[in-house]
Amino acid sequence: MQIVIIGSGNVAYHMAKAFVQNNIPLAQIFGRNETELQKISEELNISYSTKSLVDSDLYIICVSDHSVEDVSKLIQKKDALVVHTSGSLPMEALKGEYRKASFYPLQTFSKSKELDYSNIPFFIETENEEDKKTLFELASKISKNVMESTHEKRKYIHLTAVFACNFVNHLFSRAKEISDSQEVPFDYFLPLIDETVQKIYKIEPKAAQTGPAVRNDKRILELHEQLLQDESLEIYKTMNHSIQKMYEL
Repeated sequence: MQIVIIGSGNVAYHMAKAFVQNNIPLAQIFGRNETELQKISEELNISYSTKSLVDSDLYIICVSDHSVEDVSKLIQKKDALVVHTSGSLPMEALKGEYRKASFYPLQTFSKSKELDYSNIPFFIETENEEDKKTLFELASKISKNVMESTHEKRKYIHLTAVFACNFVNHLFSRAKEISDSQEVPFDYFLPLIDETVQKIYKIEPKAAQTGPAVRNDKRILELHEQLLQDESLEIYKTMNHSIQKMYEL
């Protein structure tokens, strides 16, 4: 099966790398950013182009959500299978007469960070059973966690990921601002972060909650509020209110 990956960003890079590491041949990686494409091509030994798509059986679109529709129009092969990797878009975002599907890897991707692809869940949605079988077999060569998902369910999967990843990372950024302001190395907080994450492997997140909000320690809460201002103060109040509401304090 001929496979082409479209894109040159974080998802495209890691998708291509996952395929190469698992001996899944790629016919081409295609995109607009020649500098990034050349880097991927040289590292993974994949042909690349910014001008023309090679004839392929499967096209995997790994671009930002707002670019999926326009990029999908570049594919003219009617008997091809075309998939996007978005967590929030429906299959209908792909504009063409070809077969459509979603091939969503649930992970945060950065080119500078190595990943164990075997642990990345893939969520698959297709128009027919044959394509579902094809994509399940393909994803199973990469990952041990492959699941069928409707668009409706995938929207909630993506929403969960935003809470569990993007929001948490933003809190790390805010925490680092505070530690930097007091000239305390943020590295000193990494064991705490590690333990927080490791704990929820064995304990439900709700049961693992600690801190002044769940204890309803008003003295500490008021003290912290006095130390904060602007956006961080609003985040602190909102988070504590949410915690207290969850535990009905």
